[in-house]
Amino acid sequence: MAGATSIETIELDHVRRFYAEEIRVAWNLHSDSLTEAFASVPREQYLGPGPWLIRGADADLSSPPRATPNADPRHVYHNVSIVIDGSRQLFNGQPGTLGLWIDALQLKPGERVLHLGCATGYYTAIMAQMVGPAGRIRAIEIDPELARRARENLSEIAWAEVREGDGSCGLPEELDAVLINAGVTHPLSNWLDALRLGGRMILPITFSTDQMQNIGKGGVFLITRQQDDYTARLISMVAIYSCAVARDAAMNERVRATLVKGNWFSVRRLRRDAHDPSPACWLHGSDFCLTA
Repeated sequence: MAGATSIETIELDHVRRFYAEEIRVAWNLHSDSLTEAFASVPREQYLGPGPWLIRGADADLSSPPRATPNADPRHVYHNVSIVIDGSRQLFNGQPGTLGLWIDALQLKPGERVLHLGCATGYYTAIMAQMVGPAGRIRAIEIDPELARRARENLSEIAWAEVREGDGSCGLPEELDAVLINAGVTHPLSNWLDALRLGGRMILPITFSTDQMQNIGKGGVFLITRQQDDYTARLISMVAIYSCAVARDAAMNERVRATLVKGNWFSVRRLRRDAHDPSPACWLHGSDFCLTA
């Protein structure tokens, strides 16, 4: 029996390695430490017991997720979203998509990271491995049950901390990286303030409709703090669960109109100074502006 278990463990290690390398190649990831994290963090331990409901990268969103044949953990090592709570359309997102965002953060050992919207903690664990024991990662989740599960799942990572909350206050300071893992219509000022010089933020800007329920669509931007400014550039398009805070009805309509306008790749800066809208303003808000 012990020998069989050992063989199964070795085989699963090989499956995780192939999964990590496939994501690296297909999504053009640059970080070796991210690839190593995908190869070693056991995704199934963050999903609850199988069989699991999964949805592929190009699946028809009007169709329900399909069930894996059984609880063999090899089923979760593909670029698929996996249902956490189907009644609320909550998923453990596609590794390729999240990997692309984490790769853009260029995490290094010893860095301080904030993960807002951590769900059950899988991608928190990925980033925790990247920054290592000399680093620090705080994960925030608004849902009490998901926060409890994340805290339990991450309990053996001493440098990872999980807090229940909406991320609107009580954030750590001098952060090297922030992953906002939910759709917003605008960044909160304290998120931007928390970034140290050179700090990076992944920011999904989305609009939502009544028909889309809790899912918004839009673009994901990499924001980097400079001496007196913030650079910004589009990373990817996205359909993602909406954030509980950082959503405004008027801004939602502006984001929708901006999506129709297009010209996403013109964005180069995030401005926080007061100024009148101009043709250079791509998405103009009351206290921020994505601009050329």
